[in-house]
Amino acid sequence: MSVKLISRLHEHRQWVNRALIESVQMLSEAERVQAFPIGQGSIWKSLLHLYAAEYVWLEALQGDDSPTLPGDLPGELPGNQKGTGAIESFTELKQNWVALDQRWIDYLNQLTDDSLEEIVSKSSTSSGKGKVHRTKCYDVLLHVCTHAQYTAAQVVNMLRHVGAKDLPDTMLISMARKQMAMITDQE
Repeated sequence: MSVKLISRLHEHRQWVNRALIESVQMLSEAERVQAFPIGQGSIWKSLLHLYAAEYVWLEALQGDDSPTLPGDLPGELPGNQKGTGAIESFTELKQNWVALDQRWIDYLNQLTDDSLEEIVSKSSTSSGKGKVHRTKCYDVLLHVCTHAQYTAAQVVNMLRHVGAKDLPDTMLISMARKQMAMITDQE
C-alpha cells in the first residue's frame, strides 16, 4: 500500500467535502434540515455524520481506542470547546471542518509505508457496540474515504431533491483534470 495513493484519496475526500459545503451554504436553513428517507435523514445531519466520522477515525488513528466527539459527552472538554453534538450552526461546522482538515493533512504528511501496516484499535459505536476492533491502518484510511464517498453521494441526492442549482462535482477525475489545467495554465 502506498502512502502517496492513500494521501491522494484523502486529498479527493477533502476536495469533495469543500464542494459539498459550498453547495450546501447556498441553501436555506429549511432546505438543510428537510427530512429525507436516506442518509442520516437530512443534509444537515448527513454533513454532521460525515464530519463526526472523520473526526473519530482520526482520533483512533492517533491512538485513542475509544474516541468520541468533543462536546458529545457532558463535561468532556473544558471551556467552550464544542464537538459535532454541540455544533449549532452551519458556520460553526465549516470552521470546525477547516481545523479538522488541517489535522488530517498533518497526520497524512507523517505517514510512512511501514506505519500503514500498524494496527489501529477502536471501540465500536455501531456493530458490536463497545467491542474493540483491531484493523490495519491502511484499511481505516481507505474506509474513511469510501465512507465519505458514500455519504457525499447521499448528500448530492438530497441536494438534487431540494432543487439545488449547482450540484457539486464529486468525481476524482474532475479534481485531477482541474489540477492539471491549473498546472498547464501556469506553464
